[in-house]
Amino acid sequence: MIAFAPTAVFLLWFCWGVRQDRRQFRNAVLLGLTVLSLSFALLTQVDRLPDNLAVPVYALVFLVPVLAVVVLGGFLVVNGLTMVRKEGRPANLLSGLAGIGIFAVLALVVTADYLGGSKAYRSFILAVVLITGYVAFLFLCFLVYAFLYGRIRVRGDVDFVVMLGSGLIGGERVPPLLASRLRSGLRVQERQIARGGPAPVLLVSGGQGPDEKLPEAEAMGRWLVAEGADPDLVLEENRSRTTTENLRFSRSLMEAADERYVCVVVTNNFHAFRAAMTARKEGVRGQVIGSPTAAYFWPSATIREFVAVFWEHRIVNGALCVLLAALAVVVGMGW
Repeated sequence: MIAFAPTAVFLLWFCWGVRQDRRQFRNAVLLGLTVLSLSFALLTQVDRLPDNLAVPVYALVFLVPVLAVVVLGGFLVVNGLTMVRKEGRPANLLSGLAGIGIFAVLALVVTADYLGGSKAYRSFILAVVLITGYVAFLFLCFLVYAFLYGRIRVRGDVDFVVMLGSGLIGGERVPPLLASRLRSGLRVQERQIARGGPAPVLLVSGGQGPDEKLPEAEAMGRWLVAEGADPDLVLEENRSRTTTENLRFSRSLMEAADERYVCVVVTNNFHAFRAAMTARKEGVRGQVIGSPTAAYFWPSATIREFVAVFWEHRIVNGALCVLLAALAVVVGMGW
């Protein structure tokens, strides 16, 4: 049973982290390490199984992930084409490029033995595999934990419902993506009133961009009032340009009204976990919930969110990638 000791340690650490604050990326990594260590522990026990069970277990552990990677690569390529067709901008090729990258790495691995090559070439292949595996592991951790975090529901009463801006159509109209956030925020307020709680203030947050005719907060406030919100319960934060400023300036307004405030922040589901990490950093007292997003838009948006999180931790990630590359050189030169 000693093989399961690391799993128990990671699981307890993960539970402690979630209890302390659910808005930490460390929780995502600990969850991934828990699953990974459990997989290795189970593999050490396979030799104790009957032969008719051992073979399916090995197939499940080694074959299914390979097939899953191939399917994922194909899905991302198709999604990239869908994004370009629907959104019409080259920047929306992100998911497609990720899919092509997956197939490129697979091609390098499959053809490595056929191409032969020097030890330096083999070291290069190994470095690519190790670094890609590391990034893929972090992405899976982010994906799974972001999904779990998105299952959070508002419990108890809140004083403010903060809704983050996301740009306007034609410089003045609320787009569907932003309308989804506003609709979810209005629903939070309506549910709290329906169960007999005090009506929370709807705090809309967003400044005026260079191509916009008015601050996003003003357009958001108008949309809410048109949908039936009480104008006296709509508060506008109209200076922010980034998610960090959204949360920082909103925090100032909430603290000015009530130093002991409790809030909930509303954004789209693909952005919820990263916004939660930013809220934690800015000292905002409240969890983040996600509103629905079009299915075709979700993969590319999620990849962008992960890239942003990876970059925020670039020093640690860069150092680990360098170490993996060095390990590949040492091992590759020893072949």
